[in-house]
Amino acid sequence: MHRRRVLASLLACLVTSTAIAAGPTYTDPDKTDADFPFQGEYVGKVKTDDGEVTVGLQVIALGKGEFHAVGYHGGLPGDGWNKETKREADGKLTDGAAVFAVDDAVAKVKDGVVTITNKDGVDLGKLDKIHRASTTLGAKPPEGAVVLFDGKSADAFEGGKMTEDGLLMQGCTSKQKFGSCKVHIEFRTPYQPEDRGQQRGNSGIYVGARYECQMLDSFGLKGEDNECGGLYSVKAPDVNMCLPPLAWQTYDIDYTAAKYEGVKLVANPRVTISHNGVVIHSDVELPGERSTTAAPNKPGPEPGPIYLQDHGNPLRYRNIWVVEKK
Repeated sequence: MHRRRVLASLLACLVTSTAIAAGPTYTDPDKTDADFPFQGEYVGKVKTDDGEVTVGLQVIALGKGEFHAVGYHGGLPGDGWNKETKREADGKLTDGAAVFAVDDAVAKVKDGVVTITNKDGVDLGKLDKIHRASTTLGAKPPEGAVVLFDGKSADAFEGGKMTEDGLLMQGCTSKQKFGSCKVHIEFRTPYQPEDRGQQRGNSGIYVGARYECQMLDSFGLKGEDNECGGLYSVKAPDVNMCLPPLAWQTYDIDYTAAKYEGVKLVANPRVTISHNGVVIHSDVELPGERSTTAAPNKPGPEPGPIYLQDHGNPLRYRNIWVVEKK
């Protein structure tokens, strides 16, 4: 079963890597569509049969006035949610508001506020839009770090290209190779409201060009091993910390390379990863006998580069640095 799943994932990757997006793609938060302002995260208090509770809400734009919303009991993922209770609903743009109906309640999103009422129109609560930012956003490289990208040049990467506003583009490989190391990277997924799944802001960072931590617009999704923060084909993140598209996000990766005695593997590689400042993988053992799906390098004792996958979507990166571990 596992082998069939790996083969299916590889086939899907090969098929979609050069596919053309079904709908529009936006890379500038100041140049989007009419649905974009409704999308995002909201938090507030709501009256329930058990009393007033904190609720987090993620509103996802699906294009052409269609939306999906996920509500979380206790707060947002990584910030109060109990990891158990959540409710979902589809909605539409109606009279200038994104409107969702769930059981006996109606939620209307307009001007950065979610108003929730019961079926009789009685007010149950309001949620305000917030903009979360990673606690490691803008982290400065420590002394001795290898700076791969600081917005000045893409020369540290084979195939490195920059945008006019000084961001690194997807599809490049670091010239320097690393063994055990710590990596900081900041990335931004595009806004592709009419696309779905692996076609929506897909890329990934491969440490040693062997093991991928997926990058994807997985805002509001369950959080699988092939979604944002997932160790592709290995393990899902402990919590889906993906922020909305066009928001800057961070990965902080602590990677311990596999150990060999000659050509004999004696210890598998391990990794701890924080996504937007929250640990999503804690000291996870990676497979020493294989690399993750579509990795450029096979397992081996030699160091490897940092590889940023090109999956046909315009990802953007900044502030990339590596600290080699002794």
